[in-house]
Amino acid sequence: MTVTSADIARVFRAEHGRAVSVLIRALGDIDLAEDAVQDAFTVAVERWPRDGMPPSPAGWIITTARRRAIDRLRRESTREARQAESVALHAADPVDPADGRDEEGPVKDERLRLVFTCCHPALSREAQVALTLRLLGGLTTAEIAHAYLVPEPTMAQRIVRAKSKIRTAGIPYRVPRDEDLPARLASVLSVLYLVFTEGHTASVGDDLDRPDLAAEAIRLARQLVELMPDEPEAVGLLALMLLTQARRPARTDAVGDLVLLADQDRSLWDPTLLAEGHALVRACLRRNAPGPYQLQAAINAVHTDATDAAHTDWSQVVALYDQLLGLAPTDVVRLNRAVAVAELDGPDVALGLLDGLDLTAYAPFHVVRAELLERLGRRAESTTAWERAAQLSDNAAQARHLRARAAAADEGQQDPGRAT
Repeated sequence: MTVTSADIARVFRAEHGRAVSVLIRALGDIDLAEDAVQDAFTVAVERWPRDGMPPSPAGWIITTARRRAIDRLRRESTREARQAESVALHAADPVDPADGRDEEGPVKDERLRLVFTCCHPALSREAQVALTLRLLGGLTTAEIAHAYLVPEPTMAQRIVRAKSKIRTAGIPYRVPRDEDLPARLASVLSVLYLVFTEGHTASVGDDLDRPDLAAEAIRLARQLVELMPDEPEAVGLLALMLLTQARRPARTDAVGDLVLLADQDRSLWDPTLLAEGHALVRACLRRNAPGPYQLQAAINAVHTDATDAAHTDWSQVVALYDQLLGLAPTDVVRLNRAVAVAELDGPDVALGLLDGLDLTAYAPFHVVRAELLERLGRRAESTTAWERAAQLSDNAAQARHLRARAAAADEGQQDPGRAT
């Protein structure tokens, strides 16, 4: 069977985080581990199309990366050569990612351990999250910058500084102790949420989503809830992911074009994920300790509880956003609240709420504005806003939908799509 570049790309997306995690623990050097894994995939691109896919692609990548790293260490100095020999002695056997071997400690999952390690309190929150997204998800600097709404050079500097801080401060890659976990939880939640967000709607590419990343984020969130079952925000995040993921089968049509929430065939939603997500939301409500992820999950629960868009309890959605604003007073939350306000008080009131939001480089801001302007009959302004949103989107499926909306507004046609 011929191995294509797409096949190798799938292995990269699925196994990059695991391979980097294993190599960091073995080598104690983030840069060396990341470079070695990249080298291994370069070798795979050369060999697999010719020799075929190995029985265990992940094990092949990790073993090849480890050998490349050891070879590099041996070349660099006598001292490092001895270090390399030690590594080789402790890691001579090929690694099978499913073999279950692990060291003692509260965090058993290799990739979740990497998340907790990168979320060391010596690093800034931005650096923690950026570095983990880079190592765990294999996200490019451009993709991470997009998630943070900052220029790519700014994000590149953050990642370089984070790696330098770990190196110069001698921060070890080790199993976090039980007492280390609570202080790192907020950053870990941020990382998992952003990995899921990138999986739900890819910042770049031809496809709307990256299901591998979304699935990995959900898997890690489950691991986190198992590790810290008394943390309501961890439960809330898992609920948010499940309720969002449940809608995935209805988000695109037969040709891969985007279908917005109001127009989705709700019979296609995953009932198992919905049931689990709603059960977790109810468990969070019983704790009576609301946090941002729990409130976002509750908002999603309201949306997914409605039999159709017309029966959505918008007053409850606005009330939940009001609560969320008290805990996370960000412009993105204000933007999402404005969408709900439009359903209660009309598009003119909601449009006024957009004034002053610092989101001009954020495509969803222009989507919401375009929808509100269109509903007010201001089609020329709406067309401009749709076009601006399309310009800001590097996701082909999303941009295609936005250009179609711009064309419909320009022609003065009523389009049934709704911004969410």
